[in-house]
Amino acid sequence: MCHTIKTLFSDFGVNPEVHELDEMSGGRDIEQALLRLGCNPSVPAVFIGGELVGGANEVMSLHLNRSLIPMLRRAGAIWV
Repeated sequence: MCHTIKTLFSDFGVNPEVHELDEMSGGRDIEQALLRLGCNPSVPAVFIGGELVGGANEVMSLHLNRSLIPMLRRAGAIWV
């Protein structure tokens, strides 16, 4: 699902900052913190404009109800 979200954002022209938890020291601690915040599964955990949006299901729901692009615009992630 992480690849799907990265591809979706890329198709919109978004250049996301990606943190690969399995490649980071302390990644397991971050994963546990995301679970405590309600991300289940913990990845992908998507933040837009510093705000936790949720995982792939939440991002796709925002996309389907046409809320994702306006949210990305407000965050300055896309300009068109």
